[in-house]
Amino acid sequence: MRWLNERMSRSHPLDLPPVRRADGTPARALVVDDEVALADAVALALRSDGWEVETAYRGREVPLTVRDWRPDVVVLDIMLPDLDGLAVLDRIRAISDEVRVLFLTAKDGQQDRITGLRAGGDDYVTKPFDIAELLARARALVRLAPSMTDAAPRASLTAGEIMLDETERAASFRGRRLELTATEFEVLWCFARNAGRVLRREQLLTTVWGYDFGAESNLVEMYVSTLRRKLPDDCGASIQTVRGVGYILKTDGA
Repeated sequence: MRWLNERMSRSHPLDLPPVRRADGTPARALVVDDEVALADAVALALRSDGWEVETAYRGREVPLTVRDWRPDVVVLDIMLPDLDGLAVLDRIRAISDEVRVLFLTAKDGQQDRITGLRAGGDDYVTKPFDIAELLARARALVRLAPSMTDAAPRASLTAGEIMLDETERAASFRGRRLELTATEFEVLWCFARNAGRVLRREQLLTTVWGYDFGAESNLVEMYVSTLRRKLPDDCGASIQTVRGVGYILKTDGA
């Protein structure tokens, strides 16, 4: 826990207005970690950022809280003593597809991160993490939660034969829905909106997550990798690397 105290002491607040639901109430976060001091420190930081927060120290506590309290974001440790984070995620998804899940993972647990995203998690932060980065990631996720906005949808887009529906935040190919997380959809939307244009890593970070996490973060690379695996080979669209610059979505005929 020393690492968290050090990082909290040198982190700068985001200095942004509180995040609120469409009805004006504060956004809600449920923090789940068996390290009580860590869970409480994260909860304190979220409250200072304007969130309404509950904590849980065991995975078995989570489903009841999600059902009764309806958080917008769950900050979920992937390694819990009673149920692992993936089992907890399954129980959350059985209750709601709308709550966004931000995994806390070990620094060397890349496979855990990939597995968590494939299982329906929306984002991840690796320990040791900077508290300002965690707050920025949580803010980015809560913007995607249905409870946060009653605004009209932006539009619908196509990328090759991929159809993107902003109302449902869903993508489909030849009538079959693609299994994308909320964040994966947002990254694909950003590429589709800028098809044929090279997007720098920093542009993707600020557009999708609203924050540049610095040179050490491989967040963009991780999401590009997962999207490449999920886009069908014959969909007419592909995300290509422009070495030393960024990424570009290319479609057939372009």
